[in-house]
Amino acid sequence: MKKLTTQKMSIIGLLSGLTILLGLTPLGYIPLGIVKVTTLPIPTIIGAIIGGPLVGGFVGLVFGLFSLFQNLTAPTLLSFMFHNPLVSVLPRILIGIVSGYLYKFLKDTKIKNLISLSICGAVGAIVNTVGVLGIAYIFFADKISNLKEGVSAATVLIGIAATNAPFEIIVTTILVSIICLAIIKSKKSR
Repeated sequence: MKKLTTQKMSIIGLLSGLTILLGLTPLGYIPLGIVKVTTLPIPTIIGAIIGGPLVGGFVGLVFGLFSLFQNLTAPTLLSFMFHNPLVSVLPRILIGIVSGYLYKFLKDTKIKNLISLSICGAVGAIVNTVGVLGIAYIFFADKISNLKEGVSAATVLIGIAATNAPFEIIVTTILVSIICLAIIKSKKSR
């Protein structure tokens, strides 16, 4: 495991604090008509891009633990799924790890940085959605299907993904690209 430098620990602290701030304010869940688009994966993806997979994984860990805490303290209809750390924490750690390694790979290719950042933003959002809903299906399919008679767990979870995921992918891709480009440009001008 690579050593965490003071700079990387600072990035983890700053982006973890931003994750919690987003989660505690309306900025974490932007209403777009009938859906709410979450911006909470964005600091994790940014951490992975600017600090690497380890930094992204730690910020994702904070995101996941915060998600677990929120669902324990302010439960909703589907909170039971997030009481399991494999649903609430693991996919969020994977956002950082996957985005970090993907950016390292793309950076070594001839792909333009804006495209690499966009791909990482989109993939990070997809890892969040597929990870959370996929693991929730594995552990809670029976309980989810009992929420509404005659509706399967797959239908419920695919409905959630189809409603939220496209918007989350778009918003995450745009914001990650803009923010990371500014950070990278700032680093180069020093």
